[in-house]
Amino acid sequence: MDMSSNPPRSPGDVIVGKWRGNRYVVERLLGQGANGTVYLVSREGRREKYALKIGYDALDLQSEINVLTSLQSCRARQDWRDRKASPLASYFLESDDAAEGGFPFYVMRYVQGMPLHYFLSRKGSSWLGLIGLKLLERLRGLHECGFIFGDLKPENIVVSEYGEAELIDFGGAGPIGRSVKQFTEWHDRGFWNAGSRIGDEGYDLFAFAVLCLRLLDETGMKQAVRQLPQTRSAEDLVKLANKLSDKKLASWLRTALKGGFSSSKQARDLWRSHVYESRTVKHEPMATPRWLTGAFALSLCLLAFTVYWIYRF
Repeated sequence: MDMSSNPPRSPGDVIVGKWRGNRYVVERLLGQGANGTVYLVSREGRREKYALKIGYDALDLQSEINVLTSLQSCRARQDWRDRKASPLASYFLESDDAAEGGFPFYVMRYVQGMPLHYFLSRKGSSWLGLIGLKLLERLRGLHECGFIFGDLKPENIVVSEYGEAELIDFGGAGPIGRSVKQFTEWHDRGFWNAGSRIGDEGYDLFAFAVLCLRLLDETGMKQAVRQLPQTRSAEDLVKLANKLSDKKLASWLRTALKGGFSSSKQARDLWRSHVYESRTVKHEPMATPRWLTGAFALSLCLLAFTVYWIYRF
């Protein structure tokens, strides 16, 4: 079924599930991507907000649903084993077909926040250490479940006001070992002649490194992209990394660009120790103001004089 001809939904429209019977009221458009449209919705009878995605192609949407349900099951087992809660465990809620129109859709938890590049433009690049750590933890969770994210770019990352980062739009996610089905050229390893488009952990880590360079040196990235396809290479990106003032970050990026990490867990651990912790501000104990020290000394003198005067008379 080709769903590209489905009309856009307007605020107040109701999408009713054919099989589950749940009714979702459209509030506004959240975004449009290469493989679907996402709306902010509320479910009748509940206060919570959700994100509802209608795809342009039924097979692509079903593939995305299969990835999400597999990931959710995997993470739920891991969390039960480790006795902890995972954001992904509550990300996907349900899928259904619309009672009117018959198109399939799925509903996911609404992640409130702003795109990564907007967040950093407001808060500053010093937040990259924390956000990068959160993203690498998300990627590690995907990889341990046998999937890659694929289309890693700023638009597919949402950050809360306090720096909690979440991956959104799993349209490019797929099993490790399969061809990457959806990517953005700048973040694609093949675009830079740095490796194949077969999905592995290194593919996501390469895209993550390009993501960092793009956020920190957009001008340099634009210049590197202008080269002829046959002359592009990872060395062009390495040169950009070498220009960064943060040498520990530059070292991490070089390793990722050259495929030097054995796993995303190793990449996450090195980021934590070399990038995140070095960017964490350590506050020194506040010095006591001189006026306060002087006032304290004067009060001691007055107290001693008072005690002396009492006992003297």
